[in-house]
Amino acid sequence: MGDGIMMNETQGHLLSRYAECMMWLARYMERTENLARLLEVTETFVRDANGQIAWHSIVQINSDEQTFLALHPSGDADAVASFYLTEQANPASICATAHAIRENARAVRPLVSIEMWTQLNVFTRWVLDLKEKDIYQNSLSSLCTHIKQDCQAHFGVTEGTLYRDQAWLFYKLGKTLERCDQITRLVDIRYHMLLPQGEVPGSEIDITQWTAVLRSAAAYHAFRRLRPVTITPANIVGFLLKNEGFCRSLTTNLRLMDETLALLASYPGLRSRCNQLQECVAELRVTLAEQTAEDIIIRGLHDYMSWIQQHLSQLQGQIASEFWPPVSAVAVQTDFQMQA
Repeated sequence: MGDGIMMNETQGHLLSRYAECMMWLARYMERTENLARLLEVTETFVRDANGQIAWHSIVQINSDEQTFLALHPSGDADAVASFYLTEQANPASICATAHAIRENARAVRPLVSIEMWTQLNVFTRWVLDLKEKDIYQNSLSSLCTHIKQDCQAHFGVTEGTLYRDQAWLFYKLGKTLERCDQITRLVDIRYHMLLPQGEVPGSEIDITQWTAVLRSAAAYHAFRRLRPVTITPANIVGFLLKNEGFCRSLTTNLRLMDETLALLASYPGLRSRCNQLQECVAELRVTLAEQTAEDIIIRGLHDYMSWIQQHLSQLQGQIASEFWPPVSAVAVQTDFQMQA
């Protein structure tokens, strides 16, 4: 690797720093939309056993307990919204992520269209200008809706204008990897948060709360299209993990990741770099296909989701070791982001 070049760009191959930045640009944009949706749905629908907004579930989903308590020793749940929206000291906040998006987009400016660059510029500038008072003056819901719409606009502009070369493939890898990570975190934490004390896995849980889980994954309307539709824990877990028609399901994104790696491997000289990555994805796909949702719940949903997340983390590390140097001065990554 040495100088950071994956292969000679004049031969149609991509600078490794471009590959890294395209992957993280996609991950950060997907993460931003997911976080905005989580904040909005939690405020509206998600309640704990005492009927209070379950803000701390978001901290758990993102594994940010240590960072949150360091900044808010009292553990004040009301601080979670600002912690994730505007708090610059939180490397996982939407504000911090917007900065990372901006830096990675700037690094790949030669590769992206004018439309994509302009949309990202406007969006990140707006996010970086947000202040804590904006959360209360404009309402959290309206801010989150604005963020979600801008993220969705980005994905639409990117789909319509980004050239289909290796840069596109690394962008797709980042997007699918992030979706796999986010859906497993959501299913794991929300399932156990909603399971009443003393209840066995797979028991009935309040329908309103499970509807909130679907909304957190932007899956509510897709799930309602199933016929017959029955809201049970197993049905919802099965839909979010195994449904081939849902764009954010684990099985869908593992398949897309596999297909993307196969396309990347078709480039001269890259097959050997992709072999181990494809084997890792294949193992994840097989374990998921061989179990029903009921099997996963009974055998231990938390253990399985943790196993998936560990393999996703290893996969990200393997991609990095194969395609770019271990230390990059270009792609902006925080401790939180390196764990994903």
